[in-house]
Amino acid sequence: MSGNLFIVTAPSGAGKTTLVTALLAREPAVKLSVSYTTRAPRPGEQDGREYHFVGVATFETMRDRGEFLEWAHVHGSYYGTSHAWLEKQTATGNDVVLEIDWQGARQVRRAFHGAIGIFVLPPVFEDLERRLRGRGKDPESVIQRRLENAREEIRHLGEFDYVIINNELQEALEDLVAIVRAARLRYGVQASRHRSHFAFRED
Repeated sequence: MSGNLFIVTAPSGAGKTTLVTALLAREPAVKLSVSYTTRAPRPGEQDGREYHFVGVATFETMRDRGEFLEWAHVHGSYYGTSHAWLEKQTATGNDVVLEIDWQGARQVRRAFHGAIGIFVLPPVFEDLERRLRGRGKDPESVIQRRLENAREEIRHLGEFDYVIINNELQEALEDLVAIVRAARLRYGVQASRHRSHFAFRED
């Protein structure tokens, strides 16, 4: 593939979505992979923008047909990534960013060996609880489940290529942009995207 695939993973509340949204504003050439999910839309979310919202039966049918590159059951809902869409984008040279959990990241990296894994950490674990409670959206049982899932996410930190500590948003964004731009300069990517510049190279 000539397009880069970036996997961004983080515990709930670490600021992953805010960072990715800021990245897309800074780097318009990067496309966001819109996952499928069975969870209900939150206020302000639109079908096809944040997620493709589908019912459980529809999701399971798509899963059984092999339409998902990866899928997982997280926080009581299904999430999955379209295999065909992702292959088409990277094959045509587009950079794509995926926001998924560690389970999905592991599945994707098995299928896309050049995928670049990026893990976003809060400065301290206590920040996660503060941010989750600060949302004011979830009952206590959901918050506790998300905190336990966060501990499990962090246990898989060593499976990723890069770690960004989201202590200050602008600094974390600069780190993320730097990773994206550096990946574009790798030999294989440059040779694929700019063939004429490499035509004179002697073997």
